Amino acid sequence: MTGFSCAFWLVRDTFRQAQATRLSRLILAMSALCVALCLSIRIDPGPPLRPEGEIELYGADGLPLDDPSQRPGRLAVGFGGLEVPLFRGAEDEVRFLRVILAKWVAGAAGTLLALVWAASFLPEFLRPESSALLLAKPVPRWHLLMGKYVGTVAFVAAQAAVFVGGTWLALGIRSGDWDPTYLLCLPLLAGHFAVVYAASSLIAVCTRSASAASFGSIVFWCLCFAMNRGRHLLVASAGSSGEVGSPFREAVELGYWILPKPADFVALLDRAMGAGDHFSTLAEVDAVGSLGAFHPGLSLAASAAFAAALLAAAAREFGTIDY
Repeated sequence: MTGFSCAFWLVRDTFRQAQATRLSRLILAMSALCVALCLSIRIDPGPPLRPEGEIELYGADGLPLDDPSQRPGRLAVGFGGLEVPLFRGAEDEVRFLRVILAKWVAGAAGTLLALVWAASFLPEFLRPESSALLLAKPVPRWHLLMGKYVGTVAFVAAQAAVFVGGTWLALGIRSGDWDPTYLLCLPLLAGHFAVVYAASSLIAVCTRSASAASFGSIVFWCLCFAMNRGRHLLVASAGSSGEVGSPFREAVELGYWILPKPADFVALLDRAMGAGDHFSTLAEVDAVGSLGAFHPGLSLAASAAFAAALLAAAAREFGTIDY
């Protein structure tokens, strides 16, 4: 068995293992529910909210929205089972729904569920009864570890593609808005998970515990987010006050560039989705960007480099485990 064929087999085996778990079915059911919900939406905006030449917003009855008898457009959910007032245009309403789906459903809840769900894959694989046959093959152990890691990331990316692609199609069918920028959240979400899952992999190899891998990866994400956002807040405040560098700031800067940067992933997702038009975003990222201290490409590259270092450490540890 060559290294490539072994890795390919492990990717397939990871898909098989993932499909058999209850949480995988739950994630798929959530995706199906969100797609069905998007298909049940109907938007009745009425006349344009801001007619040409006007500065005020108008409702469907032609009255200004500050009028007591205003009647704005309607957003119907559940095939008309629930209707809510519409205080934005139809296109803006669709973008608002996409921001909720990308930022909160897939971005926040989805990443958390994926980390908890995938935490057991490597510990189960590292059990002697599970890996003894593969370890007997003349294949470097790091090939086995990378095959399992790539398989897990690929399956999570596939789940994300089902969610993002399904909701994009559903909203496009119901609204006629086929804005492709929504699809940009897919590589950002997959990359975000891949970076954090590298930490989960190292913890799993060191402890062989699914609970430790799950809890540890979430704690690691929180620490990295705090470092990431703290650096931006520090740079923004120092830039506005004209403060020069200090040893503490230099240490924070070093930590920022070494560790993964989940807040930057969130900020890039917000920018891609135009989330700032609907929700409050990380204002310090914009402030740092105006100072020329935010470099998205370098940020993503540094995060990927740290993930690679974690995987290298995991492979080294896996190579020393006695079976």
